[in-house]
Amino acid sequence: MKLLVTGGAGFIGSALVRYILNATDDEIVNVDCLTYAGNLDSLPCASEFDRYAFEQVDICDHQSLTKVFAKHQPDAVMHLAAESHVDRSIEGPAQFIQTNIVGTFNLLDVSRRYYENLSEEKRSIFRFHHISTDEVYGDLDEGGFFTEETPYAPSSPYSASKASSDHLVRAWGRTYNLPVVITNCSNNYGPYHFPEKLIPHMILNALSGKELPIYGDGQQIRDWLYVEDHAKALYTVVTQGGLGETYNIGGYNEKTNLEVVHKICELLEELVPEKPSGVKHYVDLITYVKDRPGHDLRYAIDASKITAELGWKPEESFDSGIRKTVQWYLQNESWWERVLSGTYKLERIG
Repeated sequence: MKLLVTGGAGFIGSALVRYILNATDDEIVNVDCLTYAGNLDSLPCASEFDRYAFEQVDICDHQSLTKVFAKHQPDAVMHLAAESHVDRSIEGPAQFIQTNIVGTFNLLDVSRRYYENLSEEKRSIFRFHHISTDEVYGDLDEGGFFTEETPYAPSSPYSASKASSDHLVRAWGRTYNLPVVITNCSNNYGPYHFPEKLIPHMILNALSGKELPIYGDGQQIRDWLYVEDHAKALYTVVTQGGLGETYNIGGYNEKTNLEVVHKICELLEELVPEKPSGVKHYVDLITYVKDRPGHDLRYAIDASKITAELGWKPEESFDSGIRKTVQWYLQNESWWERVLSGTYKLERIG
């Protein structure tokens, strides 16, 4: 099978590409325009595979997308390319509308025209897999979980743009009979995560002796999903998922933001006992800052459908996954130093 992956140089996309190259015999066409969060350093061995091709293309460029499809003739599309940081969406929503909505429309339109000209045999194989977020559902009180039937209630420009793209995908499935499948995932973490996100931000700030800024009181709850578990789930869905279906993917690891930061500090006390000058305990670096506008209180996913129907379940607990993550950042300073040498300097965005 030849898979066209958009956003394959991003955090989740690169984990997916690495998994497919290392665990399967499938071919990969990585389509990424390499914005600030797209990084080919996250695919250190990809070029060694003759099954791998890279196309630097913006999904908002309809003509270039059409050429990519004509050139590579994919058997399935896995659409991960997106603007994804809530804080950036609050500060500058226009790019989120353009990439996440207009870009998804372009990809759907090109995919539909491509699909309609395939042979019957190729049409029977083709899939359009749209990768989305649990944030489209809004937030939860203390009880309950997001299911595939939970009504949409997005809170931020980011989640609203992703909800819009989900609706477009379903519409193309129903109106044009494009064979689509959608997944909505909880918060990912793990190696190669761009440093503006909570976990890598806290790890790198702590190593530098900088403040660890936490929004509000830090009691916002997220379900954490190790990114390599997510990559396996995505491959399972694109190869086995039912057409027109939605699958929620979660890690069953609910933690408050404050708990996450305390765990990072605890691991750094163990793994890096020699602290930056003036720091007695990493936890002393925690500070509380003004809360994010419209900040959702709790996300929690019921992933029983994908387990029951496709046999996937997460392999990493939060304790095992966060230890692997902290260790990876300690062992891969060259990766994040190159990221920090650009425009991002460990500041809070938004």
